[in-house]
Amino acid sequence: MRHAIVTGASSGIGAAVARRLLVAGWRITGFDLSPVTIDADAYRHVIVDLTDSAARLAAVDGAGPVNGLVHAAGIMRGGRLGELDMAAGELMWRLHVEAAIALADRLAPQMTAGGRIVMIGSRAGQRGVAAKSQYGAAKAALAGLARSWAKELALRGITVNVVAPAATDTAMLADPARSAIPMEMPPIGRLIRPEEIAGLVAYLFSEDAAAITGQDIAICGGSSL
Repeated sequence: MRHAIVTGASSGIGAAVARRLLVAGWRITGFDLSPVTIDADAYRHVIVDLTDSAARLAAVDGAGPVNGLVHAAGIMRGGRLGELDMAAGELMWRLHVEAAIALADRLAPQMTAGGRIVMIGSRAGQRGVAAKSQYGAAKAALAGLARSWAKELALRGITVNVVAPAATDTAMLADPARSAIPMEMPPIGRLIRPEEIAGLVAYLFSEDAAAITGQDIAICGGSSL
């Protein structure tokens, strides 16, 4: 059975992705700071702080052989110039970017042909959003990582992609830490559903997507662009 690690697997996009890949026949190890929310024989949950370098590597090494990685864990903190929180910016960088680098660095060398790496980006990293500069910068960095890794891994038959959704209906929108930052509605007039993003990730994990690598795929208005 193919095995993937999904970060942020307790809720939101990470949980939707984990459930969708389980249906597709993958065995999933979920990483999250929060307790388990998925009950399935092929699912194993690991509570881990992905900003802790020693803890995340121990979690990865304890997972066993892995064919796929979905880095969906994330937080959003914002602010306008003159009011930026440097500690919050560092935390977002460590969780979104540094953790992605550490996980891929550990896992990619062991992946065989057909391996998949998908990172969850954001419209803020593609287009820029007022008061989300630090968050957008961290998410934009994922695209640079994906393009470079895709070139390194292409000859081994391993794909690397970023899925960059617009505003998505997750608990992050209700986080008090972002209450002062207005939410920009997607063009379709509603929030993107986590299950829609999970469907795209599942496609990227399929054999049909073997030639899709190094591309940034943005969900905006309910369709892939």
